[in-house]
Amino acid sequence: MTSTSAPTSGPITVEGVPSDVMPGGTWIEDWRPEEPAFWDNGGSKVARRNLVWSIFSEHLGFSVWLLWSVSAALLVKVGFDFTTSQLFLLVAVPNLVGALIRLPYTFAVPKFGGRNWTIVSASLLLVPTLLFAHFVQRPETPYWVFVLIAATAGLGGGNFASSMSNINFFYPTARKGTALGLNAAGGNLGVAIIQFFLPIVVGGAGAFGLVKAAESGLVLQRAGYLYAALAIVGAGCAWFFMNNLTMARSRPQLGVLWHRHTWVMSVLYVGTFGSFIGYSAAMPLLIKLNFWVPTTDGTGAGIDFAHYAFLGALVGSVARPFGGWLADKYGGARVTAASFVAMILGTLAVLWTLSQLAPNPTASVAIARENQQWFPWFLGFFLFIFAATGVGNGSTYRMIPLIWRKRAVDGTAPGTPERAAALVGSTKESSAVIGIAGAVGAIGGFLIPMTFGAPWVDDPAAAVRGAFVAFTSFYGVCLLVTWFFYLRTSLLVGRVPSLAGAGI
Repeated sequence: MTSTSAPTSGPITVEGVPSDVMPGGTWIEDWRPEEPAFWDNGGSKVARRNLVWSIFSEHLGFSVWLLWSVSAALLVKVGFDFTTSQLFLLVAVPNLVGALIRLPYTFAVPKFGGRNWTIVSASLLLVPTLLFAHFVQRPETPYWVFVLIAATAGLGGGNFASSMSNINFFYPTARKGTALGLNAAGGNLGVAIIQFFLPIVVGGAGAFGLVKAAESGLVLQRAGYLYAALAIVGAGCAWFFMNNLTMARSRPQLGVLWHRHTWVMSVLYVGTFGSFIGYSAAMPLLIKLNFWVPTTDGTGAGIDFAHYAFLGALVGSVARPFGGWLADKYGGARVTAASFVAMILGTLAVLWTLSQLAPNPTASVAIARENQQWFPWFLGFFLFIFAATGVGNGSTYRMIPLIWRKRAVDGTAPGTPERAAALVGSTKESSAVIGIAGAVGAIGGFLIPMTFGAPWVDDPAAAVRGAFVAFTSFYGVCLLVTWFFYLRTSLLVGRVPSLAGAGI
């Protein structure tokens, strides 16, 4: 075999050679992951290296994106006077912005290169982190300013779309489910990490109560400065260790916007990922609202959210690659449908638990302590929901490359140049769909906290219960959509084409 290499600033042409001729910081001109010889003789190592640093950058993005999910619940302790609805809005706004910018982030990869955009996206995290660090020290800051600052945290949400779109090019079809699952899980873990460590870093209690609050009080700005420094590290690692792929360069695949399955998968992803990110953002405030009462001595009574809020995101993140693996083995549509069934059962169980709580748990310390006995049930059922969202996240993203690959295979003959070109095109299109579905799905991360904090409902606890009823109904719709498009094998098949039986 032969190979030609180039300086780190230029392209590299490779014909199945060891990975040391494809160092970080290069444009790789020849990339053929579907060929076993190419993959075994170095391609897998290059893909793995890019996956590792993609995960690191995406992880930081998720942490910054969910920075307000924890800090919003701590603002009152450092002198801010915000209502429950205002706090839920601070939690929700980053998710809306993160959803909206995922589309341009997705199309930035074919435009600028995956490595190049990872450097840019990591550097942009300096904006929300430094603004956060500056203004949390100033309780006199108007609320609307905090809404704008929280909105900039949405920049971290865009990293997911560009990262997933980029990694989709590096791996062969048979390994995409696991690779995309690991990439997404590493990013999703950023939510659990920020929710676990932020209370500790800023001087609050955490780690199941093993860490006690600092006597000197909370110092929220520490978290902002810490993640600003990590953003610089992330940009530097992408600069030195990641690659751009010439094959990924193309015009934006806008044609997928008119394809039915783009929007079907987007709806399903609202149900899976939208639930994951929405529940992750809202969980600290949900625990505080239902199981905590402030006391005159400043200590409070009930369940401290900082001890447990991170568990949901942790479980959902760990379950995501498992969902990709299950989809590789049993088919993404079957696993996705099962995850929606589990989410329906889980939300009904959480709703039942909340119905057992004494009314108005903030009315007295005694009532809050009485409600504590239901917290293990609440937490257990909620973690079950998170596990289901994680599995569903992995399985839905596994379905997307397979759907577009099937279209390419059905329209071309085996062994022809047309088939090869169609397969390359299907990878580019599926990468675009991954970004679009990610953008639409993330809107759920905005809607869920907003529904929980519904300002149109006088009783916050009643708003939460009503929200779970709405979410359960939506999961039922998602289950029906999954069956109709990807699982049914007889009813109405002649009238409405489906992909049932296609291994999807």
